[in-house]
Amino acid sequence: MTVMVTGGAGYIGSHMVLALLDRGERVVVLDDLSTGFASAVPDGVDLVVGDMGDPDLVGRAMADQKVEALAHFAARIVVPESVADPLGYYLNNTAKSRTLIETAIRSGVRQMIFSSTAAVYGETSSEPVGEDVAPAPVSPYGRSKLMTEWMLADAAVAHDLRYVALRYFNVAGADPAGRSGQSTPAATHLIKVAAQAALGQRPRLEVFGTDYPTHDGSCLRDYIHVSDLADAHLVALDHLRGGGASLTLNCGYGRGYSVLEVIEVVKRVSGVDFPVTLSPRRPGDPPAIVARAERIRSELGWCPSRDDLEGIVRGALAWERHLAGGEESRRNEAMAAS
Repeated sequence: MTVMVTGGAGYIGSHMVLALLDRGERVVVLDDLSTGFASAVPDGVDLVVGDMGDPDLVGRAMADQKVEALAHFAARIVVPESVADPLGYYLNNTAKSRTLIETAIRSGVRQMIFSSTAAVYGETSSEPVGEDVAPAPVSPYGRSKLMTEWMLADAAVAHDLRYVALRYFNVAGADPAGRSGQSTPAATHLIKVAAQAALGQRPRLEVFGTDYPTHDGSCLRDYIHVSDLADAHLVALDHLRGGGASLTLNCGYGRGYSVLEVIEVVKRVSGVDFPVTLSPRRPGDPPAIVARAERIRSELGWCPSRDDLEGIVRGALAWERHLAGGEESRRNEAMAAS
């Protein structure tokens, strides 16, 4: 049987594909390539290029590939962009997810892992936030994901569907074997942007807000290695295959670093003191989001092994150098052909 990975040509989804392949699973990727890259899909993995909101396309793919489980990563994820374009986010993240869930149920898919977000919690203190805290998202992005959690919960009651919703904290780093990483040039992830600044690909790094109620005034976040996150999806899949009940779980390390602390780590690891500009707050950014993450360990037996901010940064820097080398090779090839 096959696991379908929506958004499998993107950053986190591509790492899930690799993790599934590494343990011998059969995988099919569904991606519209609006932000993902066909090159991120490994050889031998079928790529269905199309919209997750197209029930005919998705239904055919699920039938043809004999899909038994769905790992749903496809989404728009930029908080400030969601504030500027809320209806676009509700269309892509919520309405199309509703269609995807319905298509999965009609296709006989009974197991689903959903890529949710810590943004569902909204304004929190610097203390770790647990799953028992009532969600109160402050951005359309967070609301769009929470709505999908609600739809999954209701669908699971009405239909033969079980799911695990994983509320990610801040995902960073790259595949330790160098096979994938964050490849979107204009991505807004702090560690990627800081790595680009360290490598001279950006003139400076902009910090949005230094007057938050945190120890140094900048936002506090829980950074999780993307490969540990992929491993969390594997144990979630095993839980569902074993007949486990539906769950909603935090996925983080339980430790927060401020924006300014992360920047200092990137400077230290890279050896580059790149320029930093201090700017006003962005809309939709909570002061602090740190996971209370005991439940995922006890419920699923998840054992993260890459909880090391310097290691995460080293991997991100290595991936940015890899991308830069590929771009330089393409330029050289173009010059030689001209």
